[in-house]
Amino acid sequence: MTSVTIAPGSADISAAPRITGSGKGRAWAYVARKAGLLLLTLWAAITLNFILPRLMPGSPADAALAKLAQNGPVSDATKAAIEAQLGVPTGNILEQYVAYLHQVVTLDFGVSYTFYPQSVSELVSTALPYTLVLVGVVTIIAFVLGTLLGVLAAWKRGTWLDTLPTLAGSFASAFPYFWTALLLLFFAGYVGRLFPTSGAYGPTASPQFTLGFLGDAIYHAALPALTILITSLGGWILGMRNTMISTIGDDYVTFAEANGLKPRTVALRYAARNAILPNLTSFGLALGGVVGGSILVERVFGYPGIGYLLFNAVTNQDYPLMQALFLMITVSVLIANFLVDILYGVLDPRTRR
Repeated sequence: MTSVTIAPGSADISAAPRITGSGKGRAWAYVARKAGLLLLTLWAAITLNFILPRLMPGSPADAALAKLAQNGPVSDATKAAIEAQLGVPTGNILEQYVAYLHQVVTLDFGVSYTFYPQSVSELVSTALPYTLVLVGVVTIIAFVLGTLLGVLAAWKRGTWLDTLPTLAGSFASAFPYFWTALLLLFFAGYVGRLFPTSGAYGPTASPQFTLGFLGDAIYHAALPALTILITSLGGWILGMRNTMISTIGDDYVTFAEANGLKPRTVALRYAARNAILPNLTSFGLALGGVVGGSILVERVFGYPGIGYLLFNAVTNQDYPLMQALFLMITVSVLIANFLVDILYGVLDPRTRR
């Protein structure tokens, strides 16, 4: 009997040919195009972040002056001193734009109105690690676990290995973040007293790189992390399962099975590698939104991350803090999408043409 080797068709990216000199040139051109688009979009986002606050009526110091006016008239000298202290922009629009670009480069966004006299950079650097550890790690875990469960459900479709994760994912994703957070807070926090109900660490602990503090921080982050995992896992399962099912019906998968390859090899190397591309795009958006945090989840649990900080900034009209956080969220989304585009080009060489 003559042995047959697999020659995947144009739809199969699991056995891409070795990159030649011209192929490397196309790959670098692809990266250069994406990098240029990233820089252009980044400049537009920074400029838009500069323009929008200046279109809002009033001065950033008006809120502070209004509080002082409750105790009597405010002199012009007092108003000028407050504006200088809070860093209200001066000069024409071009001078303000140049000064703003300098602030962006040096990461100096002035003083927060809400947490005065703390600087915006200090507040963001304190809150960012909590959000990155909580939302970032949980998002990656949910993506990996949901993708694997989606592959398993599609490959074993029609069995309980398909029904159980599909139904559980559909049920869990039907509940919004804040509702799941409130349920966990009530039953696991107040009723069962299994986990803390607020904060990132205990009242007697202080942030430091010790095993005791890390264990306490993980213990306090358990409920917020479980909330994010439960509500986001279903989307990854269903998305991967549906794409995987359509990929399984392609000719090259059937051909791979007919040639006696192991089911795990066919499922992961051929079907899953092609089916994961749409999920990967969604993962880029989710990963970019990590810096923004889960505002409602952090608010419910009083978790001092970026989302909780952004909520306080908006409710207190803290323009310098809002401007810095909005810019950080935008930049993180752009960078995450850029990295996903590069990874997309690695997995599917056709996108580099």
